[in-house]
Amino acid sequence: MMNSPRKPHNNRAKWRNIIILLTLVLLFISALPNLYSDKVKIELTPININTPAMTLVQLKNVLGDHKLSIDEIRISKESSSILLANKSDEVSLKKILLSEFEHNYLIDSVIENNTPSWLSALSAKPIKLGLDLSGGVLFVLDVDTKQALTERLKNIAIDIKNIARVNHIRGVKVMQSTTDDDVQSMMVKLPNLSQQQKQQSKILFSAIKKTYPELTQQQSNNNQVTLSYPSQQIVKFRQEAMQQTLKTMRGRIEELGITEAVTVQQGKNNIRIELPGVHDPEAARRIIGATATLDFYQLAENSNASSMFRMPDQNGRNLTLNSKVVFSGSHIKNARAGQDEMGMPLVNLTLDAIGGDKMSAFSRQNIGKPMVTVFSEFYRNADNKTVKKSNVINVATIQQHLGAQFSITNMSSQQAAQDLSLLLRAGSLTAPVTIVKQRTIEATLGETNIANGIKALCVGIAFTLIFMALWYRSLGVIANIALALNLVSLLGLMSLLPGAVLTLPGIAGLVLTIGMAVDTNVIIFERIKEELKRGRTVLSAIESGYQSAFSTILDANITTMITGIILYSIGYGPVKGFALILCLGILTSMFTGVFVSKALTNLTFRTNTTQLLGVKL
Repeated sequence: MMNSPRKPHNNRAKWRNIIILLTLVLLFISALPNLYSDKVKIELTPININTPAMTLVQLKNVLGDHKLSIDEIRISKESSSILLANKSDEVSLKKILLSEFEHNYLIDSVIENNTPSWLSALSAKPIKLGLDLSGGVLFVLDVDTKQALTERLKNIAIDIKNIARVNHIRGVKVMQSTTDDDVQSMMVKLPNLSQQQKQQSKILFSAIKKTYPELTQQQSNNNQVTLSYPSQQIVKFRQEAMQQTLKTMRGRIEELGITEAVTVQQGKNNIRIELPGVHDPEAARRIIGATATLDFYQLAENSNASSMFRMPDQNGRNLTLNSKVVFSGSHIKNARAGQDEMGMPLVNLTLDAIGGDKMSAFSRQNIGKPMVTVFSEFYRNADNKTVKKSNVINVATIQQHLGAQFSITNMSSQQAAQDLSLLLRAGSLTAPVTIVKQRTIEATLGETNIANGIKALCVGIAFTLIFMALWYRSLGVIANIALALNLVSLLGLMSLLPGAVLTLPGIAGLVLTIGMAVDTNVIIFERIKEELKRGRTVLSAIESGYQSAFSTILDANITTMITGIILYSIGYGPVKGFALILCLGILTSMFTGVFVSKALTNLTFRTNTTQLLGVKL
């Protein structure tokens, strides 16, 4: 009867060990993909069936004496590919190939990994590297929310004129103004009205109030009303503009195929974008820095429009357009570059339900009439002022009743069609953005950072392992095993988390994690030594040491975790990377330093010995 209480305890210990083992196996498998490297593969696909097949000799002749790290060249009937050993050679190789084969082949690059198929089937991914380790481009964008509000008021002014025209009120003038404290407003000035027209003017302002309830109306006299946004609405508009810009930028980055990018708001009106692994800054700048909007206008053939404006087309002809937009790029659901029957580039558009209805109603009433496509973007001039630049990219005659799907033809090149389709898929921007800072980090610098970081990590681990083995002997060996499992667990946990990115400060966090993990074991071993000096047996001292040290270890790690969470919440870029490693390191250190090392200790010491940690019993 004396041994019966041990059975439930042994069962609990058995199940605890099984759970620990399964957790370690899962984290080990998650960490495995980090042993395999990514390689860039450049693919050349014939544009049409008449394009002659590529030969190995032809490719080697083109590459010539260029010093490129090429692993393999593959030739097939469908396409040819070049596998690069160094990602930094991607831009140079693409330029060489474009100069020779641009007219006959589509040239694209993909990332290829030599991870085993069974590991890929588990969807295991390596740790994403930050900008300072993989090289890439850093952009800081300025979002001009003030200009966005100005554009918003311009559109409202056009709507007000349309409402006035529908209500047969002529001579309505709408003027925008900005005060010294940057408060923007509109002044709606009416002509001298008759009694009947005054009644109609009330209808006009009621319609404005119904359409734009967020605007405040202040009547100066019988013929003049000032419309403006209250301060809380301006703050709300700016916040919404920043959120929309962030969403659009993330969409553009996803379209570029960059999954490790960091896109965060920095300050009040800035956005910080980090693009690890990007070695063509101009291509990224062309997409990231473009404030693209696409609007479709009716060609104003008469003066029935409430307001009109003139714009030259690609041939220099002045076109008169109705200021009221038929529909804008915000209604575009999808956009894909393609070619027509004659091989000319075009962009196939798919609209959402609202855009489809607008296009259907407009095209039904305007068959045989032209529709003008205007592409607009913002940039900063020499005086650092935001300027809007608009170009007519297409004037097409509506041949039939259109719906939610149609095409933009007459594109200048296939690259222009691809860029436009990418921008339209990612969405238009309500606020102009300009690049105020750009910094390129070369891949070689990233490799140097990785080498130095790993060197520091290895030195730290080596000294720690030697100290623990010499000072704590058999328990020190157990601590060293737990330390190795801690690093594997941390790498596996980072690989599992989709938002985890390893940066250079993150490597510093790895080194710090080693110290924290060892500190956990040091506290436990010193408690065990104290219990041994009090006369406890080895097994009793080990059990008591782990139990009494747990509360101290937990308190210390909780305070550090709070600091890490605060750093992660308010920091960005390298600070956020360090904080993430710190927090994850605390979790793995607690897991391996307490639970794994205890399981290993219990498996190692099954009977009482005469000496442990230099204490004779």
